[in-house]
Amino acid sequence: MRLPWLLLLLLLLLAGGAPVEHAKYCYTASISAGGLKVITAGGEGTLQLLVSADWMHRLPEVTRALVLVPGTPRDADLTQRMAQAAMFAAGEAGRGTIIVLPRFLAASDAAARQASGDVLRWSSTGWIDGEAATGPAPLSSFDALDAVLAQFADPSMFPNVHRLVLAGHGAGAQLVQRYAVVGRGMPALASARVAVRYVVANPSSYLWPSDDRPVPASRTACGTAERWPYGLVGAPAYVEQIEALEERYIARDVVYLLGEADTDADHPQLDRSCAAEAQGPTRYVRGMNYLFALEQRHPNLVRHRILSIWGVGHDAGSMFVSACGLAALFDRPGCAAF
Repeated sequence: MRLPWLLLLLLLLLAGGAPVEHAKYCYTASISAGGLKVITAGGEGTLQLLVSADWMHRLPEVTRALVLVPGTPRDADLTQRMAQAAMFAAGEAGRGTIIVLPRFLAASDAAARQASGDVLRWSSTGWIDGEAATGPAPLSSFDALDAVLAQFADPSMFPNVHRLVLAGHGAGAQLVQRYAVVGRGMPALASARVAVRYVVANPSSYLWPSDDRPVPASRTACGTAERWPYGLVGAPAYVEQIEALEERYIARDVVYLLGEADTDADHPQLDRSCAAEAQGPTRYVRGMNYLFALEQRHPNLVRHRILSIWGVGHDAGSMFVSACGLAALFDRPGCAAF
């Protein structure tokens, strides 16, 4: 399962930023850096990002937006190469795709990159949970995603976008899953007739909108399983209302992309807190437990599904270039379970 991803990545690296020919289609293997102004009542700041096209000009050729959130250690450049490899592997299904990679910088990242004072930065893990930025204004990473999604709700700039995929692996998937529950950027996209899909790949934990857990003893022992970011108690200021969140969430198109070999209970990046352990012992088990719990509460649940990737562990590249990864990101045929 690892070999196709490594070959595709090598091909893109050897291309050195030049167009890569695949059949009769041409894929540009370079993504430009830029910034997006995020403005809320709480202040404003600039979100750094990588974008595969100049999205400040009208792009009628774009039909799909892939917003891919980097995981730990916030390496957008490596994630860029993964995204390009996946788009290349998707063949014709990848045509018309614009790729956007937000940079959720930590203070140390901003210092290393000599970022200007208006660039948003978070604590090293706070961005994962939607916490307020440490500067220049206390904006949530959810506010930042709202601003990214808003770009594609403007038909004068993107008249032909019909699908937006918000995806992440590991820590990036934790942000995506929580945004899928509490995010506010979707109504404008719905008005613009842009369908949104969330692809949640191998996160360490999930935001449970209810108080049930598969390991109740752990939940009782630690007392934090219902607290944010595992539950809705103590949610950040961005979350204005929690009463109808679960009903809204189950109506959204969510794919849980799980590596069947992501079963190391001692993985160095696995959340081992008691609140996370209440969801199960490993990433794979936690994902299975989560959807099972949703199905128990909502027997007619149809818009959430698990796609299991056989033989793959905690490996973003192999997950996204798998047949089911390409189906989730690009609607490419070939995944029997999709």
